[in-house]
Amino acid sequence: MGAGKQDGHNGISYADAGVDISAGNALVEAIKPLAKATARTGTDSALGGFGGLFDLKACGFKDPVLVAANDGVGTKLRIAIDSGLHASVGIDLVAMSVNDLIVQGAEPLFFLDYFATGKLRVGEARDVIAGIAEGCRQAGCALIGGETAEMPGMYHGGDYDLAGFAVGAVEREDILPKPDVGAGDVILGLASSGPHSNGYSLIRRLVEVSGLRYGDKAPFAPDKSLGEALLTPTRIYVKPVLAALKVSAGIKALAHITGGGFLENIPRVLPAHTVAEIDLAQIPCPKVFGWLRHVGNISEREMLRTFNCGIGMICVVTAESADEVTRLLKAQGEDVVTLGVIAERQGSEEQVRSSGRLVL
Repeated sequence: MGAGKQDGHNGISYADAGVDISAGNALVEAIKPLAKATARTGTDSALGGFGGLFDLKACGFKDPVLVAANDGVGTKLRIAIDSGLHASVGIDLVAMSVNDLIVQGAEPLFFLDYFATGKLRVGEARDVIAGIAEGCRQAGCALIGGETAEMPGMYHGGDYDLAGFAVGAVEREDILPKPDVGAGDVILGLASSGPHSNGYSLIRRLVEVSGLRYGDKAPFAPDKSLGEALLTPTRIYVKPVLAALKVSAGIKALAHITGGGFLENIPRVLPAHTVAEIDLAQIPCPKVFGWLRHVGNISEREMLRTFNCGIGMICVVTAESADEVTRLLKAQGEDVVTLGVIAERQGSEEQVRSSGRLVL
């Protein structure tokens, strides 16, 4: 007979294989009130069923188109695990998907998460999922389900990974981007909170180069540890942007500035015959980016194609509505700057034409 604990029937249990069903059940009970607190119109089920239910008709859409997005947090999780700070990465998880939904003009409706680990630690997992619930609260969407997978041998110890899935809806006539984005439209930028959830493989390499530990004071934010500062959660733009969309018809396109930075994300919402003219000097760069550039001697172009550099969302608006949209977004607590204009593209040039320099 093989080695292992006996369960009373002279056999090997699931727990002997490294999967603790009781811990999983305890986690479900711990997070039920967190999920319940995110309930919104259309939610009509509790955690624990085979599937999460959502009543789209109850939301009042007339001709809705569903929009879906999924994403993860990437290697930012490594910093959370190594620092023992798990509360904010759940917000990141929600942000990465719901910010993609709002770019289409969609209102996030519900969210599901996937938490995979080698060894389930209920307290840590609850902290992560509490962050997910907080992200859902900020986005106005319901956490209607998820999956927790304890997979010994697939992850080292208590290491974990996250994936998130968001679904939203938009009236067919309101889908973004609009087809008439053109020369003369104004480009507004909404400030980021830092690197958000992109570029962290490079960031972790730069931390190694610096010789600092995550428990040391952050050179760019001495009131915080380096780990805490680098784990600043991704800003969720959903409610401010939805508020502006409801009032102003002048918003033509939105771009979520994630991996690839300005150079790869702005062109995704532009017609092929247009180019975005950006004045880099107008970007309010948080101090973390200056520190990263200094430590790694990183070129400006590499910064722009790796990080958001201080702008997490781009908003393309008509020239006539620029002041109104700026006012609406600022009233919702956003820091908004005018970055440039849309112009006609010359030949096969890149669709982001920059002037000025980043102030780092």
